[in-house]
Amino acid sequence: MNTITINGQAIAFATGATVLETALAHDIDIPRLCYHPALKPSGGCRLCLVEVAGRPGPAPSCGLLCADGMAVQTESERLTAMRRDIIDLFVSDHPMTCAACEKDGACDLQRYARRYGIEQTSFDFELSRTLRQDDNPFFVRDHQYCILCGKCVRVCDEIVGRNAIDYSGRGFHSHIATPFDGLMIDSSCVFCSSCVQVCPTVSLLPKARVSIGAGEELTRTRTICGYCGVGCALEFVLKDGKLVNAQGYAGAPVNDEFLCVKGRSGWDFISSPERLTQPLLRRDLAFQLGITSEPWSLPDTSPLKSRKPEEHFIPVSWETALDIAAQKLAHVITAHGPDAVAGLSSARCSNEENYLFQKFMRAGIGTNNVDHCARLCHASTVTGLGAAFGSGAMTNTIRGLRDGDCILITGSNTAESHPVISYEVVRAVKSGASLIVIDPRRTPMVDHARLWLQPTPGTDIYVYLAMMHVILRQGWEDRAFIEQRTEGFADFAALLEAYTPEMASLHSGVPAEQIESAARIYALGERQNEEMMRLGDDEITSAGHSPNLSISQSPNLPSSRGASSILYAMGITQRSNGTDLVKTLANLSMLCGQIGKPSTGVNPLRGQVNVQGACDLGALPDVLPGYQPVTDDAKRQAVAQVWGLDDLPGENGLTVVEMTHAAIAGKIRAMVVMGENPMLSDPNLSHVEEGLRSLEFLMAQEIFLSETAQLAHVVLPGAASLEKDGSFTNTERRVQLFQPVLAAPGDARADWQIVGALAAKLDEKLGRTDSPVRWRFDSTAEILEEAARCAPIYGGMRHARLAGEGLIWPCPTVEHPGTPILHTERFSRGLGKFHPIAAQLPAEMPDADYPLILSTGRILYHYHTGTQTRRAEGLDWREPRAFVEIHPQDAAAVALVDGGPVVLHSRRGQVRTQARITNRVPAGSIFLAFHWREAPANLLTHDFALDPLAKIPEYKVSAVRLENPSRRR
Repeated sequence: MNTITINGQAIAFATGATVLETALAHDIDIPRLCYHPALKPSGGCRLCLVEVAGRPGPAPSCGLLCADGMAVQTESERLTAMRRDIIDLFVSDHPMTCAACEKDGACDLQRYARRYGIEQTSFDFELSRTLRQDDNPFFVRDHQYCILCGKCVRVCDEIVGRNAIDYSGRGFHSHIATPFDGLMIDSSCVFCSSCVQVCPTVSLLPKARVSIGAGEELTRTRTICGYCGVGCALEFVLKDGKLVNAQGYAGAPVNDEFLCVKGRSGWDFISSPERLTQPLLRRDLAFQLGITSEPWSLPDTSPLKSRKPEEHFIPVSWETALDIAAQKLAHVITAHGPDAVAGLSSARCSNEENYLFQKFMRAGIGTNNVDHCARLCHASTVTGLGAAFGSGAMTNTIRGLRDGDCILITGSNTAESHPVISYEVVRAVKSGASLIVIDPRRTPMVDHARLWLQPTPGTDIYVYLAMMHVILRQGWEDRAFIEQRTEGFADFAALLEAYTPEMASLHSGVPAEQIESAARIYALGERQNEEMMRLGDDEITSAGHSPNLSISQSPNLPSSRGASSILYAMGITQRSNGTDLVKTLANLSMLCGQIGKPSTGVNPLRGQVNVQGACDLGALPDVLPGYQPVTDDAKRQAVAQVWGLDDLPGENGLTVVEMTHAAIAGKIRAMVVMGENPMLSDPNLSHVEEGLRSLEFLMAQEIFLSETAQLAHVVLPGAASLEKDGSFTNTERRVQLFQPVLAAPGDARADWQIVGALAAKLDEKLGRTDSPVRWRFDSTAEILEEAARCAPIYGGMRHARLAGEGLIWPCPTVEHPGTPILHTERFSRGLGKFHPIAAQLPAEMPDADYPLILSTGRILYHYHTGTQTRRAEGLDWREPRAFVEIHPQDAAAVALVDGGPVVLHSRRGQVRTQARITNRVPAGSIFLAFHWREAPANLLTHDFALDPLAKIPEYKVSAVRLENPSRRR
């Protein structure tokens, strides 16, 4: 064991550890200003100097590697004098206004100045940096407080990967600046505020903290972000009961204190005057029932005001609302049977709420017609990975990405949809990993890629098949893994013979040599060499691959294989052949043995905070909690017994899109919608509206009067994630507790309380006064404990065990530590299964009438249907209106101008929006996000071609045409 002596104490150290890292790990404090554990050491501040026996002078400990037998002294008279002089120099160019400073004691410079007894500088020096820049709603830059430690520059480069700021000027005029000292909005800044997070002074300060003086009483609560599926931990700061800041904190299990712009600044909606605070009843129904009430109205600033929804609703009591809802549901069940009712659960609600909702549908209503938005995003992950591996979830951990040798991203706009995961990818690339991006659109991750393959939308399957053809041709497969761990290889390999790189290039437009390079880099886990790391990203990706690493120069049988992982998202899954695409990626990983080991695997990136947990806990029409098929008599009856029943419905229920079709056909008569907004998120919105308007009864649980809630007969006000407790399961299967930060407004209630009350009231209406099913719980902890009895993969989950870092399923017993990496020794299904998948084109391709391909998706500054983010001031400032990305060639064909109006037409409808002319999309393809109520992308998408297994609709390829409205006669 190697040891180092620090201040006379013998300490073991890890290979490659620095003296500073080792000292801090053993609670030995060494002063430091420019150091951060997530960043490469710069040694710029010189405060961390230490004395080393046998060396003539002090050395910066942040960059000094430990050596066996080294003796280090961190404190001495000489070091104290040197540090005092250094602090004095910093203070000479820094106003010492600590008593009124908004940093409020969290300033590292203030802490060290007090430690070394420096109240005022001994230097006669005039401040050279006086510029205060307040050019955005997220943070303020005050250069007079900057000590030029460079942490903001390094975090923007090394973690976020944006390079938005750097040093500018010389000598006394040095400062941190955007290019040409321009505005932040004109730089590559994404306003994640990671620079604010690491700033040791008040030079960078969140806008919300500017008005808070030193010494004011603040309350801090740690919880889990309620946006995407990454599951970042964060700390909310409150003053007088109002939210004033959100920030990361060191040691967070997933995000390591860094956040994205939504996690930092997307919380204004919590205090929006548009929040629902009392139950609402549709006015026409109230008239039928003889109910009168005081009028209800939205604030004049509401974007919904023009629709005058208050003319359609009146406020009622909880007792009245629940009574009417239960009576309406009971009537439909009695008259038409339980399968005439359907329910949509929510990926924005907790595990406990999703579990209770599906229990309500199955044991309360008596149907398996329960689904949620996973059907529209990752249903094909569940079917595809389930068939290949036996488990439909991310196989590895987020943190493991940084240690990988190759990362293949396909069908994922990671930097915008899962920004904190993109930070891990950037860290890996900065450490020498190879990044391959396969995407028709130039997403931000392309800037970091060694290789970018740009297939025509809908043709990427040819690329994957050709990559595997090359791997087999060159002998790069992991033959031992295939023979010992898999089945079905022979039929799979035979299918690949026809898919040569040349054939794939003909169909996809990707050059054959790029396909060959991608195959080699992924199969062998090939890292960048030093020459590549010196090259700029554009120099690598523009050539497709390095000319010095041609396929003929690579050995057939590598002596060692690096770790390669696959990241994918809805560019793969939201397809009519999504299940086949997922199976194809599973084939690729098994072919190369890139699964079951650290930093490998097939890793679907889930879109919403609890879409993984909602699936895990049974909010799907064909599986019970723990992915147990409803058609399996033994498993179904075991769950029924936990609920006090003999059995449950044993036929698969309807999926989201099928519910719409059934409503139009009169087969579904009533729906309960908890926290979903199908009137913006579902395909072919004209059909969705027709279906919802056809219902005899629609009930919505919401925090705002969403587009869907506006059609409801009864609207029940729910609590947002910051106003309740429970657990979320993130994309890596990590189950984490979240805590209430604020009280819910008015009479709003947590959704688990609403569902429990409604279910109990329904039992009453149906005369089930002696029902053994438990609906009333005292806490979410009790609900999860019951859920654990139903779902074996959650068997060991208890709230008490989830404190801290949480647990990663499967966790079958209360003693089990969780399972960060799946399939290490055997697959969940026993042997991994190869599936011979032939290429298939999308159901609707361009033609003469509709010559362009529309792909829909997300952008960084908004989330899902915009219900929350469009009520967040900063986010809406950054991206306030709808736009469609159009290639210059396609724009020129109809004389469009950048920023001008454009009308998009499909066979389903038309949308008017603003043109954004850009090379990010290829010619022949356009991109429109689905966040915009004023330009609903899903008026254009279709619902006639569903994945045959996952029943997921096609969002990535719809045929459209452009119209320039200014050319209309």
